[in-house]
Amino acid sequence: MLIAGPWFAPMMFNEPGVGYRVIGELYEADEDTIAKLDRLESVGKPGNLRVAIEVEPVVGGPAWSALVYLKSRQLADPIHSGYLRIYENRRFIPFDRRDEHRCNSVSDL
Repeated sequence: MLIAGPWFAPMMFNEPGVGYRVIGELYEADEDTIAKLDRLESVGKPGNLRVAIEVEPVVGGPAWSALVYLKSRQLADPIHSGYLRIYENRRFIPFDRRDEHRCNSVSDL
């Protein structure tokens, strides 16, 4: 995972063995919620994927099957960080605040 793009978004790639194991949270979601997340994550548009993976609890125990949203490297422009284990960056610009942050370049932010 790294921070990239004009909105400083956390992005993960389908590149096993590259970067770090990511620490995150696991939620249970119904089909309607997954469909909403798919739209939010632009699944179906080039470079936006939803993939099933196995995740391991930090404290140990059995692995769980989980869905994860991945991006292609082409969407990771510009890159704002190195690889990360955990997302703690507060520069991400949420969808509802993007109009007030429209700019011609990242240096305008």
